[in-house]
Amino acid sequence: MDFRLTEQQELIRKEVAALARSFSLDYWLEKDKKAEYPWDWVKTFAQAGWLGMIIPEEYGGSGLGVTEASLMLYEICAAGAGTSGASPIHFYVFPPMPVVKHGSEALKRKYLPRIATGEIVMSFGVTEPNAGTDTSRIQTRAELKGDRFIVNGRKVWNTNARQATHTLLLARTAPREAAKPFGGMTLFFTEFDRSKITVREIEKLGRAAVDSNEIFIDGLEVPLENVVGEVGKGFYHLLDSLNPERILTGIEAVGIGRAALERAVQYAKERIIFDRPIGQNQAIAHPLALAWAKLENAELMCLKAAWLFDTGRPCGAEANTAKLLAAEAGFEACDVALQTHGGYGYAKEFYVERLWREVRLYKIAPVSQQMVLNYLSEHVLGLPKSY
Repeated sequence: MDFRLTEQQELIRKEVAALARSFSLDYWLEKDKKAEYPWDWVKTFAQAGWLGMIIPEEYGGSGLGVTEASLMLYEICAAGAGTSGASPIHFYVFPPMPVVKHGSEALKRKYLPRIATGEIVMSFGVTEPNAGTDTSRIQTRAELKGDRFIVNGRKVWNTNARQATHTLLLARTAPREAAKPFGGMTLFFTEFDRSKITVREIEKLGRAAVDSNEIFIDGLEVPLENVVGEVGKGFYHLLDSLNPERILTGIEAVGIGRAALERAVQYAKERIIFDRPIGQNQAIAHPLALAWAKLENAELMCLKAAWLFDTGRPCGAEANTAKLLAAEAGFEACDVALQTHGGYGYAKEFYVERLWREVRLYKIAPVSQQMVLNYLSEHVLGLPKSY
């Protein structure tokens, strides 16, 4: 068993790390303070060719895998960019996957090259206020009229809606059936028509630089050719992006934990109290060491899950476990880092409080820790379904 990265993967880590660290922690502090989208950050990554990482080469991308995307997002977060930097980039990675795998040739040729260059800014319209984790209960409907669908409904926790040019949208095209609750849903990739979509931003704990929104859809027209895959099978097409989403958000949490830990260790070496560095005290050193060990464990699980996905093997258990462990390890590392700084940890100018606020998201999204445990209980351990 060889855990070494390839030369190409090592180069990705090195180049992304250098690019990400060219944006200072003060840059992210200012973006967070002003709740300002990091357009210059996105454009820099676009110009360097990183946005098209998973887009096949024939459509203008690099044709790489989830492993390489994981390394990119890890380095972004480890540089201190946090979710403010990772979210705008990861929307070029897992949301296009259903289009790559199930989209028509015409759909792929029309949109994938523009995603790879950053011309298209995507949002992801799945979650609804009255459905939550139970996607089978979504109420947004798409009715076929002639050569197009007319969509009405609403979505919540829609990232990038204020910036988006296009959206990947899941809607019901047939009534829910108890025997097949996840059938009858269709996936669309379409323009974000602001004359038909109203956006209401949600103020939140962290990641102020990247908007989260509730959207209201009233008569959105979607041409038939913008259906991704088959009508009525949208949920199953969407599954192709869900395991990568868990892997990628998991390794983001690990990266954020590393960034916080890096600052805490440096502070513990430099902060002198009672005539010695505070890191000399086991009460400071041991929690930092334990945080490192948990991050290492979570990172390995993320990379294992990514490898399984890229080699076409089943990875549901590993992807969910990666997200579970990474969310816990990332948050614990940030919490320990904040505590190591004492009162200064609460001050924005020491940076770790932003990382602490941002990493907390991963224990809730893209799937809660409790739902991951439900999955593992049922699908891995074979226990009766609890809901």
